Parts: sequence; structure tokens; C-alpha cells
Amino acid sequence: MIEIAALTKRFPGAAHPAVDKLTLRVPEGAVCVLIGPSGCGKTTTMRIINRMIEPDAGSVVVNGRNVMDVDPVTLRRHIGYVIQQIGLFPHWSIADNVATVPKLLGWDAARIAARVDELLALVGMDPGMYRGRFPRELSGGQKQRVGVARALAADPPVMLMDEPFGAIDPITRTHLQDEFLRILHDLKKTIVFVTHDIDEAIRMGDRIAIMKDGALIQYDTPEAILAAPADAFVEAFVGADRALKRLALVSASAAMDAAVAAPAAAPSIEGSASLRDALARMLSLGVDTLAVAGPHGAAIGVVTLAAIRARTRTKPASEH
Repeated sequence: MIEIAALTKRFPGAAHPAVDKLTLRVPEGAVCVLIGPSGCGKTTTMRIINRMIEPDAGSVVVNGRNVMDVDPVTLRRHIGYVIQQIGLFPHWSIADNVATVPKLLGWDAARIAARVDELLALVGMDPGMYRGRFPRELSGGQKQRVGVARALAADPPVMLMDEPFGAIDPITRTHLQDEFLRILHDLKKTIVFVTHDIDEAIRMGDRIAIMKDGALIQYDTPEAILAAPADAFVEAFVGADRALKRLALVSASAAMDAAVAAPAAAPSIEGSASLRDALARMLSLGVDTLAVAGPHGAAIGVVTLAAIRARTRTKPASEH
């Protein structure tokens, strides 16, 4: 769990604080996305958490300990950090890069080797194929996987991710987002994730903190923010298509009517597909009802255009 209280940072000569009395709480195991225009304070906030930047006032408590009471080097060895530039050591093998923190912590060679292989497999890279390679031999997506493996090496409870997929092509980016969400949720890490991309924020975040001029404007679940923006700034920031963005958060199975049998000729859609995908399929086929297919392909209910419209009108309960 991360608790930030009245956090403030002002840089010399700046017209306003980089971070202005920021207060928010990130529940254990949740992904909190910090987002806002350039200069809003999101990266400064992240760097204060691991004391790469020292605050002027306020506090950051990670798992019950004020970070200001912890030696900065010790603190950083227990907080995973992934950045857009990845920062792999070019003349070190992939295994050595992943092993950076365990070596600093004094792990023995056998334990380090086992952990490297475990993590490479976890991020989808065959240890036998990749542990001896060098960063120059990898694609951008593969380097990012290694960066995440390195950040996970000492099994830190908290991960900081600063636009980790920003330099990757859109197709690979979407795949990595989905893959790392699964990995990090399975590992129950508490994550602070910085991005400038609202679609990425909606996809990645359990909660989104929208910032402007160092201040927190709205902090809530993606669905709550899309359903009820706090003000005109948030409304403009999330985009005019926010109703469609909301549909991307809900699966067809969550909105289906399981008590209604699908018409024999009704086209189908997988239950795991989003309502946005269901709407697109309805529009392309000129229908208003789809059969919802379960894991084994059999119809388990129907989703209708009326149900989709109802979802866009329903306002979820706010969560703080």
C-alpha cells in the first residue's frame, strides 16, 4: 500500500509547484496510473516515491514506512523501477542485467541463476535462448520484457513504471500491456504507472489520478472517471468518445442476459470480448443481438444493443 499525504515539490524559478499538496492512497495490489499534460507533476511524484527527488513537504508511506526514514539506496533496491528507455547495461548479458539487484543484495550464484531463469520464462523469453544474449541482439519489445524482469528480480512489493511502453510500436505495445497486466496482477504487486496516453491509462489502471499543474483533479476508477468527469478539464482530457471508452471496460458476458436463448441465426461473440467490440460487430452486420459464446464455444446468453445503450447511461459508484 502507498499513502501520499500533502506531498509538495517546487523547483526554483517555476511558476507553480511541480507537485502541489498531493494526497492519494494506492491500495495493496492495485495499479494506480498518474496521467495529465506535460509538466503536471506525474513523473516528479513517481520519483519522490523512491527518493530520486526529495520533497519539500508532505509524506510518502510505503507498506507502513515513511520513505524519508529509509536509506535511499536500500529503498530503491526494494522498489522495482521500469522506464521507457529501459536502461539495460549494453555490455552485460541478459542474465547479468536481470541479476543486477540480487547481486547487490548478496544472493548466492545458484539462487540468482534460478531467479533469472524463472523471470525470463515469466516474461515469455526462453532462458536457454536468451540468458546469454546481449541487449543489442533484442528487439524493443524484448528489451522491455528484460527491463520488467530486472525490476521484478528481488520480488519487490511495489513497482514504479514510467511510460514503459512509450517507445514501442502500437501492436507490440497493446500485446505487452495485456501480458504485463496479467503478470503483475498475478504477482499482486502495488504499481504506480505514469503515462500521457488516456487509452493506456484506462487499459492499465485500477485507479487513475488525473493531474494538472501539480494538483490532483480527479482520482477514481477508470469507469467512474469516464462516466462522470469532475470538471471540463477532465472531460476534455478523457476525450469526446468517453462513452465508447467505457464500453471497452465491460465484457460481453458481464452485460449479457443469460436467461434468453440466442436466436438460431444470431451471429456470436466471445464472452471475453468487450462491449465496444460487440457494438462494432453489431454495426458491421446490421444486427441488434449477438449470441455470447462461452469458453467452449456454446452460447451462454445474448447481448443486445439496448443493453449496451443502458451501460453507457449507468453511472458507477465512485471509489476513492
